[in-house]
Amino acid sequence: MISSLKTSTLLIAFGLILSACGSSSDDASLAETPVTDDQPFDAFFANLAHHCGNAYAGSLTTAPPGDDMITYEDHLVVHFRECEDDVLKMPFHIQTVADGEWNRSRTWIFTKHEDGLELRHDHRKLDGTDDEVTMYGGFQFGMNSDDYQIIQSVERTEETGIFRGWRIEIERDVRYTYGTVRGDEWSWRIDFDLTTPIDAPPAPWGH
Repeated sequence: MISSLKTSTLLIAFGLILSACGSSSDDASLAETPVTDDQPFDAFFANLAHHCGNAYAGSLTTAPPGDDMITYEDHLVVHFRECEDDVLKMPFHIQTVADGEWNRSRTWIFTKHEDGLELRHDHRKLDGTDDEVTMYGGFQFGMNSDDYQIIQSVERTEETGIFRGWRIEIERDVRYTYGTVRGDEWSWRIDFDLTTPIDAPPAPWGH
């Protein structure tokens, strides 16, 4: 009887020792695992902000047939110009090959909220005043990922019954893409080469 009690006591003690060791190991592994509440749009925003201060050349890669608002020959530049913790302002400059003039009217504004991204288009006239159509845009649609985000234009979607909005992509240090989408298809698409910074352009109109 005494022998059985001793055996039971030893087994219980040995079990407690193993349990303690296992707990210590688990705690150590948990301590090494970072805990984060970051969403994909946080990483996406950080990938954009990584290029703050730099300017890059781009080119038109997709356009609607018959629409010459931007041509494949025009010189395009994006400038990651104004950077705050939750706001990025990125002027988009267009030099029309036909006359050599620069259009500096457009600035893309990305704002990071607690639940997603917002994109707005700040359009100005040469004298710096607001264009007749300005600050249009929308909010993130779906979770997306750290290398692309879909922004919905609610008004345009409701007008046509087809999803309308913008698709923004970034392959860090490689490519930045801005474009508009109808359903699952690009309507406009512009790609910028992030491998080679260029001289920063002048401030956009009104800034």
